[in-house]
Amino acid sequence: MGALGLRIEARGLVARRSDGRTLLHGVDVDVPPGAVLAIAGPSGAGKTTLLGELAAGHPAGSIGFVPQDDIVHLDLALSRTLIYAARLRLPRNSTREQVTAAVARVLAALGLEALADRRVGSLSGGERKRASIAVELLTQPRALFLDEPTSGLDPAAGARLMALLCELARGGTTVVLTTHNPADLAHADAVAFLAAGKLLYRGEPGRLAAAFEVASIEEVYGIDPADVPSAPSLPPASAAEAAPAARPGSEAPGALRQWWLLTQRSAAILTRNRLSAAVVVGSPVMIAAMFAMLFRPHAFDPANDNPGSSAMIMFWIAFGGFFFGLTYGLLQICAELAIVRRERRTVLRLGPYLASKIALLLPVLAAADALLLAVLRATDRLPAASASVYGSLFLTTVLASAAALTLGLLASAAVSEPSQATLMLPLLCFPQVLFSGAFVPVPQMGVVGSAISWAMTNRWAYEALGRGIGLDALWAHGTSPLGPPLLASYGNTFTGSATEGWAWLGGFALLFLAAAWYVLARKCRAR
Repeated sequence: MGALGLRIEARGLVARRSDGRTLLHGVDVDVPPGAVLAIAGPSGAGKTTLLGELAAGHPAGSIGFVPQDDIVHLDLALSRTLIYAARLRLPRNSTREQVTAAVARVLAALGLEALADRRVGSLSGGERKRASIAVELLTQPRALFLDEPTSGLDPAAGARLMALLCELARGGTTVVLTTHNPADLAHADAVAFLAAGKLLYRGEPGRLAAAFEVASIEEVYGIDPADVPSAPSLPPASAAEAAPAARPGSEAPGALRQWWLLTQRSAAILTRNRLSAAVVVGSPVMIAAMFAMLFRPHAFDPANDNPGSSAMIMFWIAFGGFFFGLTYGLLQICAELAIVRRERRTVLRLGPYLASKIALLLPVLAAADALLLAVLRATDRLPAASASVYGSLFLTTVLASAAALTLGLLASAAVSEPSQATLMLPLLCFPQVLFSGAFVPVPQMGVVGSAISWAMTNRWAYEALGRGIGLDALWAHGTSPLGPPLLASYGNTFTGSATEGWAWLGGFALLFLAAAWYVLARKCRAR
């Protein structure tokens, strides 16, 4: 790629977990510029730890890092994926032509030109791995770090990928990779063999087996590290290289531009996944239709009111807004966590990233909430009322959806994979139903239940909706004999303005968003 390779050096490298367990014991490594180092060893030897520590010693802009997971979105065309990656990583003053040229350069270098218009999810494992490498080569890094790049590939595909990495090294890029495949070692210039965090061998691949007096490389993996001394220490490291001078205007895109690029990318991903788009659009329509079928009309007519139905309609509107927001947010982060972690190493700011999710999904949620209210009004499940009343109802449902969306983002950031997020759905919904005050009024709850209800966004949405529609007046002055005793059980729940509920919902949305940022920052924290 024409880059001047970095020299990768470490002396006496020690790594420890937070619990004090040592992962690396005084490891010495020296990789000349433009060389290929393969870090090998049995499972749990510390290969990925060493790779991460070596990468962490260099500025993010000067290296590329390819984890085991795919770092490309599967729903976009390969060229579109690379264009978004280039716009995020290249200097903020890069022109459209420069972005296009960078994408064309990496596609050509990795033999992906014929696949440029293919959806990434339709590519083979080897092709997707090359696509991940292409993302890292956009900025012409001086060193490339790869964690198990041939994992999951058949022998032929693995050999082709290793040959490609050697070609990149010949072009000047230093390559450091981990592998558990003995066949990969023959392609490297040097091997660092680890076991139990100790460096047992450092040298040419062809001499690895002989160094341990065994017949094959496979036998080396079964050696007890306690019976083998560590590799000899290296002389002191050379003087640190001077970092290349920064080019004028070479800074990465700022927060506002990142937010806009990430919003565009998320919108493109959503619209190109037909199933996700169908769920996002179709679920509010189905739920609104079910609500209309569930309740009889005219529940709010003072001459023929039904206090039980009016209470339930308000609750299910509140819960509908909550459910929309939660389900939209639950899969947003965990489904692309590997990509977020990788982009965080270089340019990604978590504030714009989370804001892009809000910017994309909140208008969709607002439309879903408006549809729900419109269907219920058109079918006389809600009464004729002034614009201010419906404005209050709409604002309440949007705030309820926003609070639930940020709760979903928090849960999505906290879990590790989409299946775990799916399991979180009932755990988050059930308390919102129980402690909302709809089935057991808050004044009638036990001490513990009443305390829990303060933390339920559905409680504040339900109360704000009841205040906005005027449940207290309806139940007090309606013709149903059930109204006054029901109102007495609720006490002052529906007395006053809806603004108190709005304040609680807005506060919860900000709290959950801040918590999502904190959890995601910890997950993406570099060593």
